[in-house]
Amino acid sequence: MLSKKTVEKIANQNILISDLSDDELAEFCIIANQMYRDGKSIVSDQDYDFVFLAELAKRLPDHPFLQKLESENEGFSEEKVKLPERMLSTNKAYSWEEIQKWLERISKSCEEINLPLKDVQLKGTAKLDGFAGYDDGTKLYTRGDGNKGSDISRVFKRGLGVFNDSQRGQGAGEIVVKRSYFESHLSNHFEYPRNFQASLIKEKELNHFALDAITNKAALFVPFNQLPKWLGDIDTFTNNFENIVNELEAGVDFDIDGAVFEVINPELKTHMGSNRKFHRWQIAYKENKEKAQVKVLSVTAQVGRTGKITPVAELEPTLLSGATIYRATGHHYGLVKEQGLGSGSVVELTRSGLVIPKINKVLKPAEVDIPAQCPSCNAKLSWDSDFLMCLNHDSCPDQIIGKMVYFYKILANNDGFGQATIQKLYDKGIRQVSDIYLLKVTDLISMGFGEKTSQNLTEQLIRSRQESIEDWRFLAAFGVNRLGMGNCENLLKSYSLDQVFDLSVEDISNIDGFAELTAELIFKGLLSIKPQYDALVSEGFELEKTFLSKDASQSDGPFRNKKIVFTGSMSRPRTELEKQAKALGIVVSKSVSSKTDFLITGESVGQSKLKLANTNDVSILTEEEYLKILNTK
Repeated sequence: MLSKKTVEKIANQNILISDLSDDELAEFCIIANQMYRDGKSIVSDQDYDFVFLAELAKRLPDHPFLQKLESENEGFSEEKVKLPERMLSTNKAYSWEEIQKWLERISKSCEEINLPLKDVQLKGTAKLDGFAGYDDGTKLYTRGDGNKGSDISRVFKRGLGVFNDSQRGQGAGEIVVKRSYFESHLSNHFEYPRNFQASLIKEKELNHFALDAITNKAALFVPFNQLPKWLGDIDTFTNNFENIVNELEAGVDFDIDGAVFEVINPELKTHMGSNRKFHRWQIAYKENKEKAQVKVLSVTAQVGRTGKITPVAELEPTLLSGATIYRATGHHYGLVKEQGLGSGSVVELTRSGLVIPKINKVLKPAEVDIPAQCPSCNAKLSWDSDFLMCLNHDSCPDQIIGKMVYFYKILANNDGFGQATIQKLYDKGIRQVSDIYLLKVTDLISMGFGEKTSQNLTEQLIRSRQESIEDWRFLAAFGVNRLGMGNCENLLKSYSLDQVFDLSVEDISNIDGFAELTAELIFKGLLSIKPQYDALVSEGFELEKTFLSKDASQSDGPFRNKKIVFTGSMSRPRTELEKQAKALGIVVSKSVSSKTDFLITGESVGQSKLKLANTNDVSILTEEEYLKILNTK
């Protein structure tokens, strides 16, 4: 358990995030979140989101803390009461790519309910950084855990006003303080607006700062429906996204934490629904805009698993987004030459929502040093366009280690085989992944691993062979050039895993999406990994087969191009049945409508879908009947 002193050191960056274990990072996030909810923030909201929480999500994406609704002000002593309406958190996006994924989910949902995408209307508002509450006109509640909150109606009795002098009872909103007022009257006494806002809510008697803010109408309850808003369709939203965000953020005099966008079509909102944590029809966009000008002390070369040499800029220690930055990637040596990235240069650095810092541009160039030899194996380096390459793929230590680390990273069904473990194995003579699977506990102990660690590692090796994984993921783990996970999946939709090693360049280039140059690189790559593939497969891996799309093209059964819905508990995972159906040219939907052709039922079927199926004259089949027709039982 972290001590109070250690928590303070982490918050003040005296202990770097890179030096924290996974458990320590998770514990700090929980503590920092609770302090924030209690109005005693120890780090800024931006640092919490973009530094600590982002790193936790990167290291432990399935950590329980990231899955649950963040409770509002649990530190308050009031007994919790049921809210008039459920108040969920808001799903967050930190990049345009994540916003695009949200739009794709909207598009998919539109298809399922036959709503034209052009008819979808979106609304945007600023995302306030205050205390969330719900005002039913009689009482004001904190959000609590989303279902139950605390009655804090006393804040209105103390004189707290409603934004725009509007009426009470407008539902969800936030208690906030005007940004301009905080900066001019309170910033010398409170580190963050959140810390001041807490004083408005807690049971103790108000201090003069709070009374003055209420009197001056600087502290307010702002119903969300009173905020300035943007309304428009998806095309307008996509084409003007940055301007829309900037206008929303500039439109209010409150501390903000991004912008919130939501669907306003009632039928689409109902269909998209929510999970336990947030509404699927709503998303918050948060951007980290902090930048810094940093002096480069030196540039060192690092070797990746493919032989690509990456320049790494060693920086003058700089505090950025709550963390001290010592180094950043220089992308490639073409940029080093072109922009003058060298010792003594000055660069513009951002984090842009990422834990790893990014060099935007070189502001002041300097003399550059381009290495002639590989820093790992001393082989002569070669240029490939903008990239400096080490072509000693079979003997370069860093490339060999990188390939083994990559295999376990992509496999993603084991623990313990990270950089440090693989480096230690390499130092003891291990050169390929198949050799790792031959190791026993006694072998690992003799290599210097502890007895318990050795036992854990061997158990993880057994687990990685016995735990089911997709065949395309297994193939991708070998790191063949141009065969990432997406291309592997597309390849295995056309040919089985056993067939791909016998394909010609022409066979590969004839697959939709594979150009001739890509096909040539894949062909060579597959030949190079064949011995290692055979060695690993002989050890036995539980591979989940990709359904071949050519089976769909040959299918002329009753389900070809038909729209089906699965419901109830099936004999095997629903996702597996849906994958199989799509591979056979069947359209799979989540809801029953007049355009549904078949409802496939398992055990414990809900009556609503059966009723809809009967109303819309949809054919109903049991899972057994469906599989029998497919001849796959």
